[in-house]
Parts: sequence; C-alpha cells; structure tokens
Amino acid sequence: MLTTAIEAAKEAGKFLKYSVGRVKNIEMKQGEARNLVSEIDKGSEAKIIGIIKRKYPNHAILAEESGASESSSDYKWVIDPLDGTTNFLHGLPIFCVTIGVEYKGEIVAGVVYDPNLDELFTAEKGSGAFLNGRRLKVSSASSLINSLLVTGFPYDIAQNPDNAIGHFVNFLVEGQGLRRLGSAALDLSYVAAGRFDGFWEVNLNPWDMAAGVLFVREAGGKVTDFVGGESTIYKKQVLATNGIIHDAMLNVLSKGFVR
Repeated sequence: MLTTAIEAAKEAGKFLKYSVGRVKNIEMKQGEARNLVSEIDKGSEAKIIGIIKRKYPNHAILAEESGASESSSDYKWVIDPLDGTTNFLHGLPIFCVTIGVEYKGEIVAGVVYDPNLDELFTAEKGSGAFLNGRRLKVSSASSLINSLLVTGFPYDIAQNPDNAIGHFVNFLVEGQGLRRLGSAALDLSYVAAGRFDGFWEVNLNPWDMAAGVLFVREAGGKVTDFVGGESTIYKKQVLATNGIIHDAMLNVLSKGFVR
C-alpha cells in the first residue's frame, strides 16, 4: 500500500506544482473566510482517489474535500490533497500532499510529499520513517530554550482566540524560536526529521495528522493530547515532540487556555 500512496502523492504533487498561479475559482468552506478551497484541491483529490481505487477498490476513503465513503473494509485511506491551501493560493511554496492508511483504527502507513523541494516523507508502522530514503530521527534538544517550535492557528481563531494565542505567547517566552508554516502535515514531518523539536495545534482534522503522527513516532518521538493522554487522529488537539521536551511542553500548555 505504501507504493500506491507514494504513486498517488507524487502524481498529485506534480499537478499542484504545475497549477501554482493557475487557480480560477476560490470558495470559502461553510462561509469561513480563512478556510479556502479551489478547483486545484478537488482536482488533486480526484487524482489520488483514482489511483487508490484502481488498486484497492473496496477500501474506505476519508478525504478533506469529498468526505467519507462507506465500506466494509478494515482499511481506510485518509487524504489531504493540498495541505497548505492558503499558502498555495498566495504563491507561497509551503504546501504538500498527505496520505495516511488506517487499518482497524490505527495508522499503519503514511506519505507526505512536498513537490516544491521534492521531499518525500514515508513510514510504515514498525519500520521507521524516511525522507527520500534516508532514515529519520527526532532531535536531541533537551530544553525549551534550546528548541525550535512550530504551531498553527485554527480557522475559528476570531471566535475563540484563546485556543491559539494563549499557548503561542507562552511558548514564545519559553522557547528558542517559534514558527508558523501553515501546513500541519509538514510541521509534523519536520519534527520527525529533527528540523523542529516540538509542535502543538488545536482543531486539526484527521487528514492533517494521519501521516505525520506516524512519522514522529517511527522517528523516536512522542505524540499525545495536551494533558499527556493518548492521541488519535480524531482528537482535535495534538502535541508532537522529540520526547525529551514533551513534559516541558505539557507544562506550558497547562498554563494556556483551551475552551
């Protein structure tokens, strides 16, 4: 299945790279001005699903744009055809394709492809995480003041700013540096690669995290919710770190506000 996921991600990534600056129609999802979708998102998703269905016609699909397809199969493909849509629409080359494969509720394989840097992140459960074939390992940063952190802001930030701003300010004070790239899938991939030491975010969707959380765990990191409990892709909050600074980040999160 990993081979099929790679094929689909690369095909969609090629389409995305070609389509930069060629968008004709932009819509707001559910009337939210910060939550955008274009015909490129939909076209990318169609390419991915087409490749998967040719190989695995009975598998279930959960995709950002088309939603869930019912199936009796124990396998489910969790797809974001364009993670970083706002970046893409502004011509900012920080976006990717992300695909996770779930078996009986557990992510067992994942792919994130960044067509701009031609970086392919892959993992299978129990077999490690890789970037263009090179095995990944999380960083060895041992304190927040030596850590580069990353986060994202939820679409409902105007209605519920404490979800993001309280934590953001606290980590800005505690950490060495703080970044906001606009793609949760890349944020998680970069934690796995040791480029970032920790990532937190609220109000994510399953397709944002499906591949990335597997990468972090397979690279030796740790993933939980904001109180240190078990994290699944269906929870709305995630903390992913190199493991060493995990407790310190949990402590900072306990000072913020999540309503």
